[in-house]
Amino acid sequence: MWAYHAPVEKMALFDYRSGRDRAGPNQLLAAFQGTLQSDGYSVYEMFERRQGITLAGCLAHARRKFDEALSYDRERASHILALIQALYAIERQAKDEELDHAQRLFLRKEKASPLFDQLEQYLKTAILEVLPKSPVGQAISYSLNRWKKLGQYLLNGALEIDNNLVENAIRPIAIGRKNYLFAGNHEAAQNLAMLYTFMASCKVNGVNPEAWLKDIFIRLPEHPVNQVEELLPHRWKPLEKYPWWLENEG
Repeated sequence: MWAYHAPVEKMALFDYRSGRDRAGPNQLLAAFQGTLQSDGYSVYEMFERRQGITLAGCLAHARRKFDEALSYDRERASHILALIQALYAIERQAKDEELDHAQRLFLRKEKASPLFDQLEQYLKTAILEVLPKSPVGQAISYSLNRWKKLGQYLLNGALEIDNNLVENAIRPIAIGRKNYLFAGNHEAAQNLAMLYTFMASCKVNGVNPEAWLKDIFIRLPEHPVNQVEELLPHRWKPLEKYPWWLENEG
């Protein structure tokens, strides 16, 4: 399952493919323009060469590697984690104050950019003092190799500091795997992808999935095919009045 999430538009999409190669993203994002934020998976690197696309990194993935390095070099890893924690504190402030994108960008430039520069200088110094193949050395290399991508969120208030929103969206897949183990066949997996798409889109838009499903099942038979997008969770508005034969159905 390839998961995509557009936080500004509040849309989620699950795309089933039979493999983890570049074919899926390459086809689905063929006409995409804008910023593509992802973890460090190498498949996404091909988009760096496409005009109109900017790659952004995920600070949560970088942080995770320093957390794993704590037992090897607690002093350096703890210092780096503290700086990253301070960057996340700024994001929490923006959320608590319900800042819009422009206000969040201003806050980041004022408070986060100096911290980000401080972290970069520390990493550049530390990389010369540690063994390259050590856990902390690999964590530092991972971040420095993606530093420009990790800093993209400082240039655009609409971007997130990480891709945790899409990470949250894929959690039901992990739960589902434990319950039903296999999809059965490729067609069934594609059907699952569509169901996950609808349910995740309901969640990010604050829509009750049961109410949405009930409503669209009533309306679909008579709804114009060329206006079916109106029924998607991010555009959906429930009927003000249901047919008489459903008025007593709750």
